[in-house]
Amino acid sequence: MKKSLLLFLSISYCLFSCKQSQEETPAIKNEPIVWQTYDETEDLAGTQQLENPRMHLKLVNSKVRDKNEIWKPVQGVLQGFSVARYKELLPQILEKDIPTLQQHIKDGAFTYEELTLFYLYRIASIESDNDRALNGVIALNGNAVAKAQEYDRMDKNQIDNYSLFGMPILLKDNIGTAGMKTTAGAIALQDNSTGNAFITERLEAENAIILGKANLSEWAYFLCTGCPVGYSAVGGQTINPYGRLKFESGGSSSGSGVSVAANYAVAAIGTETAGSILSPSSQNSIVGLKPTIGALSRTGIVPISSTLDTPGPMTKNTIDTSILYQALMGKDLADSKSVTLPTFEASEVAKGTVKGKRFGVITSFLADTLYANAIEKIKSNGGVVVEVEPEQVGLPGFLTVLNIDMKNDLPAYLKKHAGSLVTIKTVADAVVFNKQDTLLHVPYGQQLFEGIVADETTEEALEEIKNNLEKVSRAFFDKSMDEHKLDAFLSINNYHAAYAAMAKYPALTIPMGYKTDGEPEGLTFIGKPFTEISLLQLGYGYEEISKERKLPEGYER
Repeated sequence: MKKSLLLFLSISYCLFSCKQSQEETPAIKNEPIVWQTYDETEDLAGTQQLENPRMHLKLVNSKVRDKNEIWKPVQGVLQGFSVARYKELLPQILEKDIPTLQQHIKDGAFTYEELTLFYLYRIASIESDNDRALNGVIALNGNAVAKAQEYDRMDKNQIDNYSLFGMPILLKDNIGTAGMKTTAGAIALQDNSTGNAFITERLEAENAIILGKANLSEWAYFLCTGCPVGYSAVGGQTINPYGRLKFESGGSSSGSGVSVAANYAVAAIGTETAGSILSPSSQNSIVGLKPTIGALSRTGIVPISSTLDTPGPMTKNTIDTSILYQALMGKDLADSKSVTLPTFEASEVAKGTVKGKRFGVITSFLADTLYANAIEKIKSNGGVVVEVEPEQVGLPGFLTVLNIDMKNDLPAYLKKHAGSLVTIKTVADAVVFNKQDTLLHVPYGQQLFEGIVADETTEEALEEIKNNLEKVSRAFFDKSMDEHKLDAFLSINNYHAAYAAMAKYPALTIPMGYKTDGEPEGLTFIGKPFTEISLLQLGYGYEEISKERKLPEGYER
């Protein structure tokens, strides 16, 4: 009896002590994620052996900022997010479209908070690994998790699966975002605190989560000639996950492209003047939409050209592109090109097909095996293919349009939107600023900026150039499209981006496959103004019969 009592007391004491110990012991936290600098000599030497001179790099990582500053605002919340939970979520989140993610959340598989933490952890863990880092992100939003927690308190059953509600989105870092810097990748703008751009307001109105800012080609790749695509002084060299330091990342929406490809966010917003969405989307095997000028607002975005600039969605599939495009639409009274467009249901895009649709196929492009295979798939699935060979015409004065527009549009942006710490007022000021330390500020030069300053084309001459270029560009497409009653003109990557830009025609690129060396290519659909929904349906139809997109090797974890 005595022994039994002692045993009972002993067990009771142990249980009490263990319970007390568990209650008093604080939760174990993960170690902080830390990036370490490394000797870039070997990496840089490797790029010098590449045939493409634009890939001959002078640096990989930014020389003006410690990369750890990127995830410093979220380091605390990441320490409470377990690696084990991240691994559990991988198969449920990677490569999944928005409707699937929304349904998973409704089913209780994870929360909006966990979805946000998943992406934040993925960015920090990959970007801190010098063997996998892509330099795709410039900054992360310290308020993203709190916003996700707020959305988790709402009734999820009332959420449309085809909505951006609670979806983490990255913005190219030339798009104004309150509470974050908008740098355009340039040291001259590294302290630029702005309000929200119009499209950022649209995202917030749709209850999307602004996850952070994506790296880009500095000044949207209108700074230097022959320089690496995807480089910025603030963000460093953006790297293509399909061929690290081997393939170009595309630009200027470089960070948006590589970030979507590597599943750093549900989607990203890029901007294009002539190829800056199409190029990185095709180079990173994702879907990119360059809308008709005026379909989406440009207010609050660091400009190149008010004639040609437009933001656009960059995603892993056409359904997500449709959801994002619909959310961004809206008449902006501050943008003279902005128009009111009819709303549409993103789910309607899933009714798209290539069957019975007429496509203009460029005969000479059929020498490209991937293009030829894509055309054959369209034909075998009921698409009507018409071979065309548009007359190759030049675009004289195209650079002048960009020069004079930026000479006028950048000062207007700086006056109205730039923060008080930004000292430059004009492109000429930026040139002078960069000359203070050319090795740090502009290691590849600033030839295009100097060309802007030197260009003295009059407004009258500029208007004549614009009118002529629009006429020439529209004729380039219209002759074939009208004669053969085409639904879309099919190109490769951004090969016809300048023509589509000057014609103000929309363009949609869809993953088309991979070359023998693994470099991605995109099939690009070009249509008449404001035919985005039709293009998305055609893109969906092609996507369904091709399913070419693959997650880059080494980024499955």
